[in-house]
Amino acid sequence: MPEDRPYHHGNLREALLDAAIRLIAKVGPAGFTLREVARRAGVSHNAPYRHFRDKDELLAAVGTQGFRELKQAMLRAAESQTTSLDRLRRSGRAYVSFALRRPEHFTVMFDAPISKAANPEYNEAGQQAFATLVSFIEMCQREGRLPPGDPLPPALVAWSLVHGIAKLAVAGRFPFRSKADVLKFAERAIDGFLPALAHAE
Repeated sequence: MPEDRPYHHGNLREALLDAAIRLIAKVGPAGFTLREVARRAGVSHNAPYRHFRDKDELLAAVGTQGFRELKQAMLRAAESQTTSLDRLRRSGRAYVSFALRRPEHFTVMFDAPISKAANPEYNEAGQQAFATLVSFIEMCQREGRLPPGDPLPPALVAWSLVHGIAKLAVAGRFPFRSKADVLKFAERAIDGFLPALAHAE
C-alpha cells in the first residue's frame, strides 16, 4: 500500500482511532508509530496530523474513549438494581467486563505514559469514571449500607479489588478458560469483599 495513498474514508479521526486500537492489540501502546497507524488506516503518512499533534495525543484519545465507555458501562450495569449495595456490586462486575471487552483501551488507559496536563480531556474522563465509583459508595453510605465518612478510602479499596482482577485477566494470569469464568470469579470476590467493606472502621 503506497504511503501517499489519498484519504478515502468518511471519518478520518475514527478511522485513525480504529487503526490505532488494532495496532495496539499487536504491539502494545508503546510500540507503534503514527506512520504505521496511517498505513493501516489507508491514508497518507501526514493525515494523522490533521487531528493529532503526535502519538501521545492519539493515545490520549484512545484512553479518553475508554474512560467514557467504562463510565457508561458502570452506570448501565447499576441502573436496574434496587439497592445501593447491588449498584456497587454490579458496577464492579462491569469494570472487569469492560477490561475483558476492551483490553486495548484498558491497557492504554492505565499503562500508557499519557500526560494529564497536556491532555485535559483524557484527565477529565478518567476523573469522571472514578467519580462514578465514588458516587456508588456515597449512595451506600446514605442508605447505611457502608459506614459514614469520607467516601474516598472505601472507593480506593473497591477500585483496587476490581482493577487487580481486571489487570490479571487482561494479562492472562488467571487459570480460567473463558471470560465467563473470570466474571464468575469477579462476582465471588466482590461478594466476599463487600461485607468486610461494610464493617470497616
